[in-house]
This record gives sequence, C-alpha cells and structure tokens, in this order.
Amino acid sequence: MASITLNKNHFFNNLDIIAKLTKTKDKIALVLKDNAYGHGLLEIAALAKEYGITKAVVRTNAEAKKIEPFFAYILVLADIAQESSEKIRYTINELPAIEKFAKNTKVELKVDTGMCRNGIRMDELKEAFALCAKQGLTLEAIFTHHSSADEENGYFDLQKRNFQKVKEEGKRLAKEYGIAPLRFHSCNSAALFRTDNFKEDMARVGIAAYGCLALPASISSLHGKHLRPVLSLYADRLSLRRVQKGERVGYGGAFEALFTCDVANYDFGYGDGFLRSCSHNYVTPEGIKIVGRISMDNASFLTNKEHLLIFNDAREAAKYAGTISYEILTALKPYLKRVVV
Repeated sequence: MASITLNKNHFFNNLDIIAKLTKTKDKIALVLKDNAYGHGLLEIAALAKEYGITKAVVRTNAEAKKIEPFFAYILVLADIAQESSEKIRYTINELPAIEKFAKNTKVELKVDTGMCRNGIRMDELKEAFALCAKQGLTLEAIFTHHSSADEENGYFDLQKRNFQKVKEEGKRLAKEYGIAPLRFHSCNSAALFRTDNFKEDMARVGIAAYGCLALPASISSLHGKHLRPVLSLYADRLSLRRVQKGERVGYGGAFEALFTCDVANYDFGYGDGFLRSCSHNYVTPEGIKIVGRISMDNASFLTNKEHLLIFNDAREAAKYAGTISYEILTALKPYLKRVVV
C-alpha cells in the first residue's frame, strides 16, 4: 500500500513566505477543503495550529466540526449551518440561500465579480443586505474569488476593479444597516503572489501553502520560487519478477519487454489515487519508468526497489497526467497513511 510523508519544514517555510506577503500570520486563512488538498485534514490542521495559524477555510460543515478545536475562525464555503456557532462562518452563495440559515448565524457574502459561478451578482448587494437583516443573520464579511489569477489574460485586473466597487458599496450599506465594519477578502494563492502591497483583511491560501503553486513565467514572483512541496508519495513492492524479452506486462499486454529485465509491482493504483492517465510514460523523480497500464490496485515499474518514491512534487506528476497538481493531490485517498517528518 502507498504511504505519504508530509515535510513539516517545507510547510513552515511556505507559511513564512506567505506571512511576509500578508504582513502577519493572523491574516492567513489556510484552505483545508478536500482533506487539505489530499495532505490530511487533521494532520495539516495540527501543523497549522503549531505554526500559529488561527483561521481556516473548508468546504463542508462536517470538515469544520472536525477542525473546530484547532482554529478560532473557520469559513465554510458550500454548506448550510444546522445551528449557529461562535467559530464557524457560512458562505452565502445565492440570494435564495439566505432564508435557509438560522437566526444569529454568522455569514459572509460571496459576490460574483466575473467568475460566473458562485456568489450573488454585484447588483444584488443591496437586496442581500436587506434579506440578511430580515433573517436575523450576522453579516461579517464580503468576499469574491478570482478565476484567472494564475493566468495572464487581463481578467484578474477586471475582477479586482469590480471587487473595489463591491467594497465601496458594501461599506456604504454596512453604515445604512448599522453593521459593524465588514471584513473584505479576495486573494487566493495566485492572487496573493501577484499582489505587491496586500491590504485586505485576510488571504485564503491553499496550493501555495502546500508548495505547489504554478504561475506562468510572465507573472511568476520571486517569493513563489522558494515554495517547497510538502507531500511525497511512496509505494511498497508487492511482487518482483524477471521478465524475459518479448513477454508482456499488465492489462492488454501494453508493455513488451525489449530485453530481459526486473519488473516490480506495487500495491498502488487508480483506486488509491494514482491517476490512470499516468500510464505508459510516467517516470519517477529517481528516473524509474512505469511499465504499461496503471490498474485499480497495482502499478508496475522497471526496477527491483522495495520502497519506491512515486512523486515528491505534484506539479511534475501532473505533467504526465495532463492535468494540474490539485487533481493529483486530491485524488489521494484519505485511508492512505500520512506521516509528518
């Protein structure tokens, strides 16, 4: 079975870099959704608390409840509160959702500034304030999400301008409704690393904290070059055989040995999170080539090693799968053993 190591020094190095950009660790809201991007929800929560992170962002109420002991502030992105909580805030993603929240629930209003996915429209801001007041909700913040902060296409600047308008209108409405000064936040990892003088109330940082931020050379920052991947994936050998020239390995006989060679099979396949699209051409960081197709519970390599490093940088693994580091990481099943080193 595969196992995962989490490099504590790399994680803290990344958080140090991020804290320099936010100017204080108190403004870092660590994104822990989807099992902390495959790193392990509780493992990363414990490390974040040790470092001094007090804010977290998750997808569901179930995730929030699991990490409640670790943080003073938790933002849930895509769930409805069952009851009000002192620590947990909930996202309003559309106007009809407002009436689903119980009175006194702490909420944050997401505004669509151009991604056209979740969030109320910019021209619905006043109506949202009125509905929150009618429902008796505690509105604490307004935020948005960037669709193209990791791309050079001009859309990042457009959304920044739109959010500035939202901020101005939000501040005016807060005074009208007698709401305490609102918090505002928009930066994800890529947006933060593209911002020269960060001034918002917090940054929602995910992939940069895990050391796998990827930006085009045209917008790459010096700070980003010093991020270090946190997660390494290993697999243990299940069997070893001497394959003769002309013999074929795995489903479909997709690999034919051109010479007599050792082929080791590992108890790790797409059922565990090793994407099938990595078949045929994958090469490990140590230069060891994959043999044929990845199957549900097995993957074979041209080696005799008992313990094999599959990858230590999800960005590199993603190139073989034709995808992004996020998918490589979140595909890793929660039952895989994770050890902090």
